[in-house]
Amino acid sequence: MEILMVLFLAIGLSFDSFAVSVCSGLNLPHIRFFQAARIAVSLALFQALMPLIGWIIGNSIKGYIEPVDHWIAFGLLGLIGGKMITESILGTEEREIKNPLLWKVIIMLSLATSIDALAVGFSFATLLDKIIWVAFIIGLVTFIASMLGILLGKKTGPRINQYAEIMGGLILIFIGTKILVEHLWFS
Repeated sequence: MEILMVLFLAIGLSFDSFAVSVCSGLNLPHIRFFQAARIAVSLALFQALMPLIGWIIGNSIKGYIEPVDHWIAFGLLGLIGGKMITESILGTEEREIKNPLLWKVIIMLSLATSIDALAVGFSFATLLDKIIWVAFIIGLVTFIASMLGILLGKKTGPRINQYAEIMGGLILIFIGTKILVEHLWFS
């Protein structure tokens, strides 16, 4: 796998971590560097480990999930995106649960943002000698994107929080739709 392709893959996988990081910066305008780094390291670690786990599981599950993976991705991303938009408009979200400094929230966000990397890992089953290198690049890019996202969220302040959540929801719905369309019409 060429370095440019790995870099594009890593950038693509880091978008959701970036979005979570922007929201973290918005919710925590006085976040310190160590706190931001703790969030970014967790997001990056999960983003790097999921392709490894997907690679290890590889072909044993791929045959069962592959025929419906696009429907699963579409459904989950559509539901999560729709929930984000609804909560943003109606203001029904619980702020305490969204505190990204709580370990249970950091782990939950890290897991949620790295599920797509697990699916990518399935396709790495034949890259036996390069998976560690690919996972490292994915983790590094995610760490950088997450730190930049927190800084951006911190600088923009709460005035765009609602719009950021709506945009994040729309992006998730778009990604789910894109996955479904690509699998149904272009595979």
